[in-house]
Amino acid sequence: MASIIIIPVLIVAMVGLSGYLVYKFLIYDLYCKRSVNRSLRKYNIKKTPFQIIKEYYENKGERITHQEIQNLEKNYRQNEPDQFLAMYDAIRENTRNKE
Repeated sequence: MASIIIIPVLIVAMVGLSGYLVYKFLIYDLYCKRSVNRSLRKYNIKKTPFQIIKEYYENKGERITHQEIQNLEKNYRQNEPDQFLAMYDAIRENTRNKE
């Protein structure tokens, strides 16, 4: 008798949890990536977020690995999307000051 209630509840819980995990780790990140790329296109920036981060940290004199750049890109993309524009402005200003 209890299995009649427990089995459907477990199935629904598993489907709900898997749906949440797919959203959290796949769909949300794709949505954030699309939003950032759209913002960069809006301001006619032809660089990718990866290139912006790499150049920004090189201009600061810091060497970071490929994996660190990817982690920063994901963090900025999901939590601070405006950071890419700020970094791009810093890169652009740095190149103007060098000239």
